[in-house]
Amino acid sequence: MTTTELTHRVRVLASPGDRHDEILTPAALDFIGTLAAAFHERRQWLLKERRRQALRLASGSPLDFPLATSAVRSDASWRVAPPAHGLTDRRVEITGPPDRRMTVNALNSGAQVWMADFEDATAPTWENVIGGQLSLLDAIERRIDFTTEEGKEYRLTDPDRLPTIVVRPRGWHLDEEHLEFDGRPVPAPLVDFGLYFFHCAQRQIDAGQGPYFYLPKLENRYEARLWNDIFVAAQEILGIPRGTVRATVLIETITAAFEMEEILYELREHSSGLNAGRWDYLFSLIKTFGHRTDFLLPDRASVTMTAPFMRAYTELLVRTCHRRGAHAIGGMAAQVPSKDPAVHEAALAKVRLDKEREAEDGFDGSWVAHPALVPLCREIFNGVLGDRPDQRNRSRDDVEVTAAELLSVRRISGPPTAEGVRTNIAVALRYYDAWLRGQGAVALDGLMEDAATAEIARVQIWQWLRHRVIDRETVTRVLDEEIARLGADYPWARIDEVRELFERTALQPELPLFFTPDAYSRHLVRRAERRA
Repeated sequence: MTTTELTHRVRVLASPGDRHDEILTPAALDFIGTLAAAFHERRQWLLKERRRQALRLASGSPLDFPLATSAVRSDASWRVAPPAHGLTDRRVEITGPPDRRMTVNALNSGAQVWMADFEDATAPTWENVIGGQLSLLDAIERRIDFTTEEGKEYRLTDPDRLPTIVVRPRGWHLDEEHLEFDGRPVPAPLVDFGLYFFHCAQRQIDAGQGPYFYLPKLENRYEARLWNDIFVAAQEILGIPRGTVRATVLIETITAAFEMEEILYELREHSSGLNAGRWDYLFSLIKTFGHRTDFLLPDRASVTMTAPFMRAYTELLVRTCHRRGAHAIGGMAAQVPSKDPAVHEAALAKVRLDKEREAEDGFDGSWVAHPALVPLCREIFNGVLGDRPDQRNRSRDDVEVTAAELLSVRRISGPPTAEGVRTNIAVALRYYDAWLRGQGAVALDGLMEDAATAEIARVQIWQWLRHRVIDRETVTRVLDEEIARLGADYPWARIDEVRELFERTALQPELPLFFTPDAYSRHLVRRAERRA
């Protein structure tokens, strides 16, 4: 089948922007429409299954490794596809939104991989969504250089030696309301995946690499199977050999941690491994078990990667990946450089300890949020890997992880501190304000905050209130104070909208699963209906 035969038209419900016609071509929209027609019902069923599973767990059903797939876990013979070109060495991966400035900085960073993040690091305004696709297209075509209005130049320093681009589309829980198919919004992940795949898959193949992806917030093997079927269909439609796509899955939900092998198995012809998405993992844990007192967590800063349940999660991830020939990629170093030498050195010391632990545990690479951290991360992994591209040969057969160990939160429980309460409220408010203004990755107090860390901040406040370890009067007082500080520091801040969003997502009796869907519909959607 060729794209000229497609007839599943998608309507654009947004005003045209500069160069949008290069991305929103009739053929590209037909391609997205074909995917939406084929997979909409399964996506809806899987979202309903998420809700059913949440209700089962809330009612006391135990979370364990599934009995139905024990044969997959016990069969030692199967492996994932071998590493694809450009993904053999992944010792340093840098992440960030695909705006033009970040695109140039990431491609100049010296990392092996750049994850262009349409999800947690991008506020999904229409301009950001289509502008990100233009940045990727221009980067592949080596025409990304630009000069700002202030005269600052952004140029690729070595266009022949750039990191491999891996795209993270938005999660299944999100829609793209500026595109309509069959009277309903197009699923956001199909938009991000589909536009990039349509315009850039063959270009990447011609350049000696391929269309590579990170898959966020999967909760079970069925969601991995859905993505695999989408890859198969997309490759068939555009005449691209089956198995060309590669995808790394972020294990960032507690339920996915119990199905790591199954997720690899479902994606095995397209798999490039798993990633320890630790911030979203903490968010998922709180969201899933927030109704239970034995899952109360202390301040976010106190929940380190050395906590027993986090150690169990990461060690199981490495063992699972290496047993199946897949890459295991470590978590985010969120620190950003400081002009204060003492603060800067303290931040680098934390990053060093974190990356040394990952490299020694068997991870094949890790994430950083800022180009300044690339040399340190590379140095640490070079020290362990040497000339080898990875350490997949380390089977970690010494690791045995039980369901109880993955859920052993009680051993680090403790009351929140006054500082922890204030930090969570301040981070949520400041991130919400930036997000509402179109910025998805924000440096706050020496850390790069994104949607995942904002989610942790607001669900911790909700959990602490629910179990009365803090009182509403304290939260209201701190909220008033931090709102006043936000307005004083940023006179342009959208104070009323920020406060309303925080109250809706952190202070209501029922916890919203994510802050982004409702906030997106209320604040970021700008429809101006027209036909493409």
